[in-house]
Amino acid sequence: MKNFLFLLVGVLLLAGWTHGQEGVGVGSVDEVTVDADLGASREGSRTDAEAVAREEEAISPDGLSVAQMRELKERAQNYTFQTEVNRMMKLIINSLYRNKEIFLRELISNGSDALDKIRLLSLTDREVLDANADLSIRIKAEPEKRLLHIIDSGVGMTRHELVNNLGTIAKSGTADFLSKMQDDTEKSNSQEMNDMIGQFGVGFYSAFLVADKVTVVSKHNDDKQHVWESDANSFSVAEDPRGDTLKRGTHITLQLKEEAADYLQPDTIRSLVKKYSQFINFPIYMWASRTETVEEPADEESEADDDKTDEDDAHVEDADEKPQTTKKTEKTVWDWELMNDNKPIWTRKPSEVGDEEYTQFYKSLTKDTSPPLARAHFVAEGEVTFRALLFVPRVQPADSFNRYGTKTDHIKLYVRRVFITDEFNELMPNYLAFIQGIVDSDDLPLNVSRETLQQHKLVKIIKKKLVRKALDMLKKIPDEEYVHFWKEYSTNVKLGVIEDPSNRSRLAKLLRFHSSRSAEMTFLADYVARMKPNQHHIYYIAGSSRAEVEKSPFAERLVRRGYEVLYLTEAVDEYCLSSLPEYDGHKFQNIAKEIFDLEESEQQKERLEAQKKQFEPLTTWLGQKLGEWITRCTVSRRLSRSPAALAATAFGWTGNMERLALSNAHQKADDAQRRHHLTQKKMLEINPRHPVVAELLRRVQEDPDDKEAIAVAHTLYRTAALRSGYMLQEGQAVDFADAIEGMLQRSLGIAPDALPDDDDELDEPQPEPADDVDADADAEAEVPAEDHDEL
Repeated sequence: MKNFLFLLVGVLLLAGWTHGQEGVGVGSVDEVTVDADLGASREGSRTDAEAVAREEEAISPDGLSVAQMRELKERAQNYTFQTEVNRMMKLIINSLYRNKEIFLRELISNGSDALDKIRLLSLTDREVLDANADLSIRIKAEPEKRLLHIIDSGVGMTRHELVNNLGTIAKSGTADFLSKMQDDTEKSNSQEMNDMIGQFGVGFYSAFLVADKVTVVSKHNDDKQHVWESDANSFSVAEDPRGDTLKRGTHITLQLKEEAADYLQPDTIRSLVKKYSQFINFPIYMWASRTETVEEPADEESEADDDKTDEDDAHVEDADEKPQTTKKTEKTVWDWELMNDNKPIWTRKPSEVGDEEYTQFYKSLTKDTSPPLARAHFVAEGEVTFRALLFVPRVQPADSFNRYGTKTDHIKLYVRRVFITDEFNELMPNYLAFIQGIVDSDDLPLNVSRETLQQHKLVKIIKKKLVRKALDMLKKIPDEEYVHFWKEYSTNVKLGVIEDPSNRSRLAKLLRFHSSRSAEMTFLADYVARMKPNQHHIYYIAGSSRAEVEKSPFAERLVRRGYEVLYLTEAVDEYCLSSLPEYDGHKFQNIAKEIFDLEESEQQKERLEAQKKQFEPLTTWLGQKLGEWITRCTVSRRLSRSPAALAATAFGWTGNMERLALSNAHQKADDAQRRHHLTQKKMLEINPRHPVVAELLRRVQEDPDDKEAIAVAHTLYRTAALRSGYMLQEGQAVDFADAIEGMLQRSLGIAPDALPDDDDELDEPQPEPADDVDADADAEAEVPAEDHDEL
């Protein structure tokens, strides 16, 4: 009997929770001070003792008399879950939720749904709030009893709704569902399971993750107050013998498992509310204590005994007739603590939110001490409606690229202001992972656990709109701030060009590069605006630094003739523009490759053809002598000062790309792989106007087997490779060094076969000391006495 009384006590605490199939709503406690009244709350100012007593009365079910418990037991209608339903409960409790702490989020969310519903009804019928005008959610923990109470003043539930909403899981569809799952247990985590189980509205049943028993007391305006109770195996429903104590709403009591006792701690409850429910539309209160310093009389008189008469009190000296001293003491005060004072500013119109509000919200959201570099606040409508507030941090974390592609945790997803997850990697692409903010949708489909979003087409629509809004936000950054943005996030934008074909044209507008025309970096739009009238291509050259590319032989003649060349100096730059087919109708052209199109007049073309014919003996001869390393040799149109250069084939690596590929190659790559990187053949271009090339042509025409001409050809190739950014192939570095040293000797008039003088005396072996000790002694003896201290 005692066990049943205690169980019934819990039952009376919890009735009346949501509606619908997604979960169960929560109602709230009425604030009337009556014996055994579950809904009484503090009213005005009272003494602390009186306040605590009345709040205990409002929350605790201890006011249920023995007769009322007996009556409740007699009225209760018991329901026994079928075997299949018990299996379903085990599935929910053991498999459906990865994180047990979400039970509180589910219960608060259901309470918010119930409050939303009654508020909506009040728009057309104000009388629905007559029973209780307060709309809030209240949480109270009783650690000594392992009880957790969640109370709301929402719409509440009738008896029929208690049976059908909280007992939905008992519907006949359960057996059909389980029969489909029998053949393949792995489907317990499948999308099919989430879609099917969603119809049962099991968000409420997440309470059984932490509770052995759940009691619901609920009062709807159209029905009497009822008590629902379950231990996950069966449930019962009965009319509350105490009558209408809630007035309207729902009171849920969880009898927590021993291992879940941490959820009764105030700090734990605060952290969970802050994490999941801080932006709920309704206030969430917790019954908590705080310490205050108060002044009290130094010699406070004790209370009079019960048998003391009024006559005795008359002889007590009036306290006002003599001064009293006071002292400061610490006093514990219990009261309702508001836990969700942060307002969801993304639900307001952008015109109603000030800059300071945005900055403060950003700082509280991200824990960043600096204001954001840019923001975007918008409402997207269409197939799915959602609100979003996005920010660009002023500084990117130093390890962001070490974690690139692993996780996106900067966009927090909310549904109806209830936090769902920040681990959903589908809302922002990797290259925009630095963007922080909030997305809140009222109609985004969720699976039953609200932990993983359904793979739904609406998610793709949200991502598409988010990315476009984010790129618009970046495009609108003022020029003076964009310099800072580009310094922090240029690599992200370039990776976006490579990874996101659908947004390349938008990303291209954000690109900036060094240029031969300006000391400042330039946008592609500014380059196009400065193009020559007959220029059809955007020219660029890549290298490790601006100083290197400025001296590139490939840019010599273009710059001299007034063409602008983009200087790509970052490792990702060449990959980026290789992925970008064109910009504003103009194709990109890497001037370090053999395919090169330069707009020339007919006279210039005729001159080039004449030069090719004139130097054909040399180009043919060089193609033969250097055939091991080059595909062919041709007369160049782009060289001005340099005698020769190596151009990459159409699909080959430029010097910059080859260097990057080698630096990124695995450290344990074998020699064969390294040789493959280094032995790709290139095209040799010669400058017909250079005196070295003209003299070499003369010598080849006189004697094709001239050894000096062959040596010059090899040196010309190697210097061209270095000028063009390539590394010398294996063995060529030593040969190149020998050739240069030979030239130095000849220029100084030294015979080619001259060798260094040998110092034979230095090569003679020196006698070893007979004894190490004696040798040390002799060495010490040779040191002057005054130097001993130093040694």
